Parts: sequence; C-alpha cells; structure tokens
Amino acid sequence: MPFVRVDALRADAERLDALGRAVHDALVETIGFPPDDRFQVLTSHDGTSGTLRYDDYLGVHRDEGIVYVAITMRSGRPPEQKRALYRRIAELAEEYAGTEPRNVFITVTENESTDWSFGHGEAQYAPGS
Repeated sequence: MPFVRVDALRADAERLDALGRAVHDALVETIGFPPDDRFQVLTSHDGTSGTLRYDDYLGVHRDEGIVYVAITMRSGRPPEQKRALYRRIAELAEEYAGTEPRNVFITVTENESTDWSFGHGEAQYAPGS
C-alpha cells in the first residue's frame, strides 16, 4: 500500500500520468505491490506561483525536467529492493515520460501498519481493528 506523490515543473496531464504509471509499474515490478494498489497525488508546478527548488548536490546536474517522487510505504524492504525500485523508476520515467534519469529525485518514508487508514476512519491493518 504505497502512497505516492509526484511533483514536476510545468508538466501537462499526459506527462503527469506517464510519471505516475512509471512509479506504479516500478512498485509492482520491484516491490510486489498488487496492480490495483494505487494511491497517488500528481502535481504540476507552473514555476511562478508554485515551483520546485534544486541544486547540483552530489554532482548530479538537474534542470527544469526535475521530478520529485515521494513514496510512503510500510517498513521492511531490504536496501537491494529499494535500489532496484529507484533504478526502475528512473528507467520507466525516461521511457514513459522522457524524463532524464538524472532528474528523478526519489525519497522513501517508511511507517507501520497502524499508520494507515483506507477509509471509514478505521485502521484496517492495525491489530484489533
């Protein structure tokens, strides 16, 4: 049950959809999430009233093609699986949306089962729910 947020500069609906599909397909392929387990917020920033900031940290030159991908999911995946996820997201973002891999910035935040409610104000995966 990942919750995904994708933020991009001046992305039209088609590009946002392609980026969302890239992340979802990578999560299904590398982590094993079910194909119907998709919860995403896809946002385009116009560069004036809303923008994204970035530098060349760690020698990675980024430009206006920058895409921020924030994934929240339950903890427990080993580092190798996360590395495979990052690699696959970058590959699919390039294939589906034409985004250069250097412009794909990914962060994963992990939490526990009790940190999720899928509706009705219930913690469906919490013990005693």
